Amino acid sequence: MKTVGKIALGLVLALLTLNAFAQNARLRSANRAFDEYSYADAVRGYEEFIRTDKKADPVERKEALEKLAYSYRRLQDSRNAERIYGQLVESFADADSRNYLYYAQALASNGKHRESQKMYGKYAELQSSDLRGRKFAVTYMDMNRFYKDSAMYHVEYLPVNSKQADFSPMYYKGGLVFVSARAESGIIKRVFNWNQTPFLDLYFTPDTSALKGVKDTYRNTTGALGGASPKDGNSGALTEASAAEDLPMPVTKAEKFSRTLNTKYHEGPASFFKDYTKVVFTRNNYNSGKTKKSNDGINKLKLYIADQKGKDWGGVKELPFNNNDYSCGHPALSPDDSKLYFVSDMPGGFGGTDVYVVEYNNGQWGVPVNLGKEINTEGNEMFPFIDGSGNLYFASDGHEGLGGLDIFYAELKEGIAYKGVQNLGAPVNSEKDDFGLITDKERGTGYFSSNRSKGVSDDNIYSFKRTCRPLEILVYDAKTNTPIEGADVRIVKNGSNQDMQQTGIDGMTKICLEAQTEYDFKAIKEGYATNNVRFSTMTQSANPQMSVSIYLNKSENTILRGTVKREVNQSPQEGVKVTLRDQKTGAERTVVTGADGGYEFEVDPSRNYDLRAEGDELATNEQTINKNKKTKKKIVESDLSMYGTGDVFTLDNIYYDLDKYFIRPEAAKELDKVVGLMKKYPTMQIELRSFTDSRASDVYNLRLSERRARAAYDYLVRKGIGPSRLVARGYGESELVNDCVDGVNCEDAEHRLNRRTEFKILSVKGGSEELTGK
Repeated sequence: MKTVGKIALGLVLALLTLNAFAQNARLRSANRAFDEYSYADAVRGYEEFIRTDKKADPVERKEALEKLAYSYRRLQDSRNAERIYGQLVESFADADSRNYLYYAQALASNGKHRESQKMYGKYAELQSSDLRGRKFAVTYMDMNRFYKDSAMYHVEYLPVNSKQADFSPMYYKGGLVFVSARAESGIIKRVFNWNQTPFLDLYFTPDTSALKGVKDTYRNTTGALGGASPKDGNSGALTEASAAEDLPMPVTKAEKFSRTLNTKYHEGPASFFKDYTKVVFTRNNYNSGKTKKSNDGINKLKLYIADQKGKDWGGVKELPFNNNDYSCGHPALSPDDSKLYFVSDMPGGFGGTDVYVVEYNNGQWGVPVNLGKEINTEGNEMFPFIDGSGNLYFASDGHEGLGGLDIFYAELKEGIAYKGVQNLGAPVNSEKDDFGLITDKERGTGYFSSNRSKGVSDDNIYSFKRTCRPLEILVYDAKTNTPIEGADVRIVKNGSNQDMQQTGIDGMTKICLEAQTEYDFKAIKEGYATNNVRFSTMTQSANPQMSVSIYLNKSENTILRGTVKREVNQSPQEGVKVTLRDQKTGAERTVVTGADGGYEFEVDPSRNYDLRAEGDELATNEQTINKNKKTKKKIVESDLSMYGTGDVFTLDNIYYDLDKYFIRPEAAKELDKVVGLMKKYPTMQIELRSFTDSRASDVYNLRLSERRARAAYDYLVRKGIGPSRLVARGYGESELVNDCVDGVNCEDAEHRLNRRTEFKILSVKGGSEELTGK
């Protein structure tokens, strides 16, 4: 019996050893797939290991859960990611802090913001240096701010979408170029190991007017595995997994954009120069038939530029700041093609992927510059787009949002997001990934990408249109309660003047409200005292107010109104601070001009006032408004002109006799005006710029123009203008104002137009640069 027992015990031990070996083999196989970024295969391996070994070594089980959860995260299967991260943090109190962050993100992506808030709070305790924990924990206490604009946008699913990933649209010649994993013809021969879907190519649909959206028509079903899109430096943070069966093919067909740009690897997104002759696009590190990998064996993303060659594209070259060991992608050109914004995980950034900008000038690329912590976070910023006004849209999971990637807006001033970033809110943003937005200057219409559940499957392209949340502004006579027709209503938004509207016969005008905005509506009518009413969209109301009323009383006071204009071209000047000061009381009232440059004040005609206009890089202008008790005018106009740094003025009648540089009598009168200007603005510095006609040699003309500029310089100095405020330069025949170039027969009167002197304002404040008289 003992022998039999030993034999039996030996068999049991052998079976246990074989079983443990098989289990370890399953774990090793799953780890191998994980290390090779084959997350779909890794998921199957880890799920089998966990299912078949309930009593696995705790270290191995923790490893399997952690990598399984991360694989689901990379596949953007947020539901299964939530499930596994929940098991992980519940079973292992010493789980890495990142798992609490990823768990919080998965919960938010599934719309569970209260539960997500707790996990963000836990992450904040473990990683106090990462601001995301505290910011999101506070944000998810009140979600209302993400829905304040929801009634102002109409979102539709586009019929160009396929059963695979479709995303990142870009305007191109009346149509859209976008990224897609579709393979609608032939046999799919190559798939992306990450999630077993086709590689991405650029596609084109030629007519946006034909892209009539479908609202809430298609819905997907969520499964364990799904499609991919390139959202990180290694080819992608993937979309939420989905298994869509028996779903319709695109109603609107799309064609492959280019035979030469599309290769066997990933292509897209892309951005086009304004004349459509050049394209900058993303591709895996592959060009001219050669593939390169990083030191750790990964085929990173790079940026390439190509030229239009007939009906296709050619001359593909990679941009000089690419690197084999990190990724660059998601290009976005500025409206004037002088800057390229892109995304990279290069060393020295703030988080996973950051937005960078690089200068482009005459075919030469500068050095990339990180947009800084106002834009970039510890998370991922990606998919930038620059609108027609030079402002930035981008996607981020590091700024506070609804979940996944949200789309944000930043108004740029000299490359800085000086007003911070703004979450666009629902319905453009959702709990899922929302990214790749393009739009017009006013954000009136546009397109974006999302993997929200209303699509067919994976990422899809949506259109949006800004609708109006109207507010009626009613102006009444305070005594008779009758509507006042023809009253001007100044719209003041966040402290700055906007447009001026006028009431109709019913005393009413309307505006479309914007979220997160403080309004002040000022009603102005001759014979009445001005009055105003404030209105705010900073808070959400269950019963939003749809109208405001302003009551005006009869008055003997006068309305002082005017327009601030730029002297150089007489165009309205925005952003000027206009202050009216009562000389008797010292009381001041201030407005900031809007796009129309307008301002208005109510004044007592029996008092004197000082009027002052000031702005950045503008010379302060001051006027005195003198009392006039006898005036019968109820509205007084008083425009203000502003001189600014960089303005160039051609002096009338500053012409010279042929081969002469002496100041003519009529020229002296014009230069006296410059003297008067510089005495009014004692800190102003100018450059005197002199030009010749095309006759004589270039060298002769250059020297002659220098003498002419010096003559004007000497004249101003003799009139008392300090030499340190002046610089004189001659430009010869380099900037003719007409076609009288060498070899063209012109009348002397035509040549005389080129023999001129201009002055350019170098600084209105003084001290901006060193000046030397020449």
